[in-house]
Amino acid sequence: MAGNRDRVLQELSEIAVPGGGNLVEADLVRALNVTDDEVSFVIEAADPMLARELQSAEKEAESRLRALGFQRVRIVTTAPAGRAPSVAASSGGAGTPPPSLKLGRHPTPQAGPQAIPGVQRILAIGSGKGGVGKSTLTTNLAVALARAGRRVGVLDADIYGPSQPRMLGVTERPRSENDRIIPVHAHGVTMMSLGLMMKEGEAVVWRGPMLMGALQQMLNQVEWGELDVLLVDLPPGTGDVQLSLCQKAPVTGAVIVSTPQDMALIDARRAIDMFDKLRTPVLGLVENMSMYVCPNCGHEAHLFGHGGVAAEAEARGLPFLGAVPLDLSVRLAGDSGRPVAAGEGPVADAYARLASRLIADGVA
Repeated sequence: MAGNRDRVLQELSEIAVPGGGNLVEADLVRALNVTDDEVSFVIEAADPMLARELQSAEKEAESRLRALGFQRVRIVTTAPAGRAPSVAASSGGAGTPPPSLKLGRHPTPQAGPQAIPGVQRILAIGSGKGGVGKSTLTTNLAVALARAGRRVGVLDADIYGPSQPRMLGVTERPRSENDRIIPVHAHGVTMMSLGLMMKEGEAVVWRGPMLMGALQQMLNQVEWGELDVLLVDLPPGTGDVQLSLCQKAPVTGAVIVSTPQDMALIDARRAIDMFDKLRTPVLGLVENMSMYVCPNCGHEAHLFGHGGVAAEAEARGLPFLGAVPLDLSVRLAGDSGRPVAAGEGPVADAYARLASRLIADGVA
């Protein structure tokens, strides 16, 4: 059965499609089902026009698969009834046209990772699960790096749950210039997020290929300018966005964020394994919510355990980049759009140490 499936994919990978590439690398094949004598799948086009252009590819696929000996070949080509979902964005200036970027399309075929003009390094900030403070760490690390003199950008790749606009206190929308998206700036950080182009609370209901296309567009169609480092705030898990980032861009390395407890570390191990499989260096681990210090008596409590991330890093031979305490000021600062790293105090110092470590290691 597996052999039959491989033979089918090999044949489909030899069928050219409009715009370059083939059915497989253009990610157009869905619901592939292969038995000993039957093969069926869906060709999912981004729009009706492409679906019409793919009719010859469908006929060629049927001919090739019958030649392999399959008695029944069932192929359906589909497309949305209207245009691919898009989000219009307008700038604050009167008469300025909204960005023409149509976010949510299928990815454009691309031969290997493509460098982003002006961007020296790309750091992926990942975790195996949600709720460990990965987006908060991304925001504050970016601000700490900017305070240390680095030219920093943040790409909010958590497309289903973008939070960077709120955390950085940005309400303005991006503007367009010569069909390029001009990102926004706050606290010394250049930032782009799908959340800037949507109504607050609006859900993104997209399939995986549309997510990958949106990420590719935000990487390559945004005018990032000259940056020492671009931090990419990844969604939780080990899915499409992580895979696309490492395939489409020359990622310098990944920083894994976890809380100390065993359940979080189980998922952090999955994230490490994913980046290993994608041949993306893991630059180190950060322990978030490491301890809580009582503001009244100074007692240090370890609500989620302590030292688990450092022990995991040591066991795997990876750098332990530092620990960030659990503090009410982090939540208040994030909700208000004034990152705690932009101020002073023990928590800001923790982010400053993390930034200094990455700069000293030559990755930021």
